[in-house]
Amino acid sequence: MVTSLSIEEALPTTLTTVDEFEAWQQQQSFEGSYEFVRGQIIKKESMKQNEAFICKFLTRLFVRTEAFRQDDELMPEMDSYVDGARKRVPDLTYFTAEQLAQMRQGIRVKTLFAIEILSDSESYEDVLDKIQDYFDGGAQLVWYIAPKREKIYVYTSPDEFKAYKETDVLSASPVIPDLQFTVQEMFA
Repeated sequence: MVTSLSIEEALPTTLTTVDEFEAWQQQQSFEGSYEFVRGQIIKKESMKQNEAFICKFLTRLFVRTEAFRQDDELMPEMDSYVDGARKRVPDLTYFTAEQLAQMRQGIRVKTLFAIEILSDSESYEDVLDKIQDYFDGGAQLVWYIAPKREKIYVYTSPDEFKAYKETDVLSASPVIPDLQFTVQEMFA
């Protein structure tokens, strides 16, 4: 009798680098997306249907920006490399046209702007770890969207943030200065 193992049962405990993780991952037949953080493999939950409106709202606003006209992209669930031991998968991430060209050449790139949608399964510690990782990788801006509270937490460093709600005007400056809206527009 053949039994199949879940990814949790089949996880190796000896991986220390993103290279080792991705080589192991290519040999597996597991569905889904995974993050790798200092030897730990973390299942990345896919975006839920009730979160899709946020993605739709932001990507439709993005196509009106100068960054979009310059062939930059705001993409859902793309790998963002922090360093040789960490790879994250933001819910939405921004890449410049230059970074996209680097990807075509097989170069691993890091996000300048990560957007995460808070899920019920994430702890406060998980959130802080992700924010730290994005900034360690060179991000200039991180948004954490809390749909149940209809708030957006804007981080300009791992230790500096501002919460936005209701009629507050939010801007993706300095990364995408003309990406602006009020919080209530997103949750309308």
